[in-house]
Amino acid sequence: MNDRYQSPLSERYASKEMQYIFSPDKKFRTWRKLWIALAETEKELGLPITQEQIDELKAHAEDINYDVAKERERLVRHDVMSHVYAYGQQCPKAKGIIHLGATSCYVGDNTDLIIMTEALKLVRKKLINVMAELAKFADTYKNQPTLAFTHFQPAQPTTVGKRATLWLNDLCLDLEDLDHVISTMKLLGSKGTTGTQASFLELFEGDHAKCRKADQMIAEKMGFASCYPVSGQTYSRKIDTRVLTVLAGIAQSAHKFTNDVRLLQHLKEVEEPFEKNQIGSSAMAYKRNPMRSERIAGLSNYVMSDVMNPMLVTSTQWFERTLDDSANKRLSIPEGFLAIDGILDLYLNVVDGLVVYPKVIEKHFMAELPFMATENIMMDAVKAGGDRQELHERIRQLSMEAGRNVKEKGLENNLLELIAADPAFGLTLEELKSCMEPSRYVGRAPQQVEEFLTEVVNPILEANQEVLGMTAEITV
Repeated sequence: MNDRYQSPLSERYASKEMQYIFSPDKKFRTWRKLWIALAETEKELGLPITQEQIDELKAHAEDINYDVAKERERLVRHDVMSHVYAYGQQCPKAKGIIHLGATSCYVGDNTDLIIMTEALKLVRKKLINVMAELAKFADTYKNQPTLAFTHFQPAQPTTVGKRATLWLNDLCLDLEDLDHVISTMKLLGSKGTTGTQASFLELFEGDHAKCRKADQMIAEKMGFASCYPVSGQTYSRKIDTRVLTVLAGIAQSAHKFTNDVRLLQHLKEVEEPFEKNQIGSSAMAYKRNPMRSERIAGLSNYVMSDVMNPMLVTSTQWFERTLDDSANKRLSIPEGFLAIDGILDLYLNVVDGLVVYPKVIEKHFMAELPFMATENIMMDAVKAGGDRQELHERIRQLSMEAGRNVKEKGLENNLLELIAADPAFGLTLEELKSCMEPSRYVGRAPQQVEEFLTEVVNPILEANQEVLGMTAEITV
């Protein structure tokens, strides 16, 4: 196999479970289930189809004779009719009623919808497991003060756990979108060549009620609540856009998370998992590169750009159908899912092994804290009889001086010493240092973490206990 292209999505990134959902075997087995559902529905609605024929179809639902189908497709150049032929070879009694009244999109489009729905449910399972790990992380570090950053400049402090809730909240929004899309997925049903059900109206001898009922019965047999009410030959390709948009939303959240982790790893405050024998650089042996976060970012870029594919397909369809969607869908839909699957496995792996270095965080925090504490210092000085406006100007000047000492001279931050030496404040160095307790400056961050987990996240996790407990193995 080394003499031909191999997709990294299957070789390096996506799980076997997601790969099987988009495998040929899964597709063709689903085709046969749809043919059985169609035959059962037609029998139940009065067409001359026997139980013996149904039983024969069911007996060969799983043992697909791929060799016969492939040989037939070489001859007739039509994948659906090749599989109808192959199924008929195994089911001679039912041969004449397989695919009765249907067009290729009956199996093709319904299968696409079934497979996308199943894949969305796997994405949901993995997303919730990532959320569970992030919730543990946020709770563990809810009280750990750290510098916050705006514009990547030190800003009013937060806590490590509070920052994690920002990542987690993005995933909560993604879950809302994902649940909406899953809940609105429907089947195409049996709509015929242009969506008018003309062939079925003929089969049911003009009985419109039976045509409508056929759609509903097929949907229920395949595990769906209903079919889309109208269509051309195909379901609206806007469904594909809607699905990939949800995946792109998750990719956005994952990418944002990796940005923060990579910047924090540069600061040596937080680090993604790094295995004992892992090599960070072929030249610089000391390096510990954030490889997994970078991989998430790269795959996320791919998923976000992939949304353009179904947009272009949807907008350029002609009337009841054209076939320029087919080649694009075969690439963009599976690869979007395989990529997001790899992203979520990596995300879970990174969060599960995320390392925090409190001493480095504290060192960075304390270097900036004198600047952060100036408002409190000023208020204490005002209480002692000082003039607020005068003190504000003095603090501004002293802050600029301390900043120059740090930036231009490479000295430690000596703002507290400068303030203590200024008689306008009337505060000793010991009194000033008593203001330097980090937890005084994080506001409601710890409480916000507790409230968010209790009120928003934990109810989600409790409602989805049955899917929790996943671990993720990274291939390379």
